[in-house]
Amino acid sequence: MRVDKPWGYELRWALTDRYVGKVIHIDAGQALSLQYHNVKDETILVWSGRIRFEIQHEHGNTVKEMGPGDNAHITPGTVHRMTAIEDTDIFEVSTPELEDVVRLEDRYGRSTQGKPG
Repeated sequence: MRVDKPWGYELRWALTDRYVGKVIHIDAGQALSLQYHNVKDETILVWSGRIRFEIQHEHGNTVKEMGPGDNAHITPGTVHRMTAIEDTDIFEVSTPELEDVVRLEDRYGRSTQGKPG
């Protein structure tokens, strides 16, 4: 199922009561919200393109560029954001809590809690 987003789109290729599989396409120059999840646990793999990946943790903030083959595990409560340097496709596998998104900042004026992506 394709879900259009202001930054690109998601292709949900697996959805069960235990896990979700997505391809996340981010258009060059666009960004997902600065966000965290209360319960959702996810792992991403950059398939093509390049992103700027921001992650906040107890020892400070890290910003790194990620490209094909790079991956990250994002545990509940971890503040993060992905910004596409070029058109980028990311595989995401996560627990099934699609509505578990707390937005801290969003370029597109979306509500700050409870909406996917």
